[in-house]
Amino acid sequence: MNDNHNYPLYNKADHTARVEDSFLTRREWLEKTGTGFGALALSTMLFEQGLKGQAGGGSPLAPKQPPRTPKAKRVLNIFLAGAAPHMDLWDPRPELNSNNGKAVGNRKLLASPFNFPKFGQSGLQMSEIWPNIGRHADDVAIVRSTYTDAPAHGPATYMQNTGEMQEIRPAVGSWVLYGLGTENQNLPGFITMSPGGAPDARNFTNAFLPGAFQGTFVDSNNAKIEDIIKNIKSEFASRRDQRKQLDLLLKINEVHKQKRQAEGDLEARINSFELAYRMQTDAREAFDIAGEKPETVAKYGANAQGRQMLIARRLLERGVRFVQVRQGGWDLHGGIAQRAANNARQLDPAIGAIMDDLKERGLFEDTLIYITSEFGRSPTEDGGGGRSHNARGLSTVLMGGGIKGGIAYGSTDEIGGAAVENKVHVKDIHATVMDLLGFDHEQLTYRTAGRDFRLTQATRSLPQGGMPVKGIIA
Repeated sequence: MNDNHNYPLYNKADHTARVEDSFLTRREWLEKTGTGFGALALSTMLFEQGLKGQAGGGSPLAPKQPPRTPKAKRVLNIFLAGAAPHMDLWDPRPELNSNNGKAVGNRKLLASPFNFPKFGQSGLQMSEIWPNIGRHADDVAIVRSTYTDAPAHGPATYMQNTGEMQEIRPAVGSWVLYGLGTENQNLPGFITMSPGGAPDARNFTNAFLPGAFQGTFVDSNNAKIEDIIKNIKSEFASRRDQRKQLDLLLKINEVHKQKRQAEGDLEARINSFELAYRMQTDAREAFDIAGEKPETVAKYGANAQGRQMLIARRLLERGVRFVQVRQGGWDLHGGIAQRAANNARQLDPAIGAIMDDLKERGLFEDTLIYITSEFGRSPTEDGGGGRSHNARGLSTVLMGGGIKGGIAYGSTDEIGGAAVENKVHVKDIHATVMDLLGFDHEQLTYRTAGRDFRLTQATRSLPQGGMPVKGIIA
């Protein structure tokens, strides 16, 4: 491994300035993300070309070793979009249940419709709607004292995904790619999946980081590989003919390049054809679950959540560094008893299945899985059997790489309204992710506009910035 690619650009303002002209601008990148994997290939190659001669050459996405021995090597984030009700999923509140209907201001307390059995040898409690996660309870840590800065969907979602509510900052997956690179150069290193339309691009943006670290969105609602990855297969040429065309194009471009004194952008574009060609094979194979056994598909669930979690497993085992899967439908202002249970029926088997498979493949111990939502819900009723927004308390669920299993960390108050014991800010979760990946989160920085930025940046409301939650780290 080339030592020049460990901690590639940290606090190197002069180096950043030298290669800055080789980057696509953020606006250009966002305009190109809709064109699919080819745009990613070109952006990666342009950045790679900018590094040549400056830091020893090579791809910015090449695997890099963190400064400390990592407990996790890859990450799966499961995002429950809409703000999941923590007291109905992860945080049993007996006093809330015993005071059902009691007036609090102009509202009434709402008991949870679900039981919270004890799972595993640890006796970790979680809602009865998670039986498959419950099978793995002894590998699960539930942080019941998470909180965030605002009870508004947009800003709180940005906070969970980027560490900021207003300013455009790199997503967690982009920071992970920046620090570690990826183990498969023929696939994007940061992929976010959701059935249906893409989420706000700010939630998977590279922001001021180079375009190579941009997240790639995949609509997992599509079952056909040709719909998942547009234009992945040529309609006019076989693979053999494409290879011949690329070889001919390479020869012609090499002649042209010599006349242009090996212009960097031209060489990068030449290389991008080769990368796109390789992705054509690897991406088709990774996203196509047709070869999976019927019993495997059934175990994950014959629905959009099962399909995207099965794809996530295939991506993780093929070296993709950061995968996010999203499930919508958690904005439960009403009907928690029916709607939360229905959401869990789709998601719970898939989470249990991917944990089973990662364990079977020897990947669970160094794969960090964490479940997040933008904020929590109120202990009072909002509408018919629903809850309103609540930024003062929510739960974060972690498992796998480096996590101490079978524990609940921190606590909300008696009715689940606010975190009170061992309070954990969303930025502390981010710091924990980075710590498990082998980084001092305060040192993983990028210099732009004359400042050093990091994922866990200090803010007015959190002067110290994020800090790792040591109590859940094995």
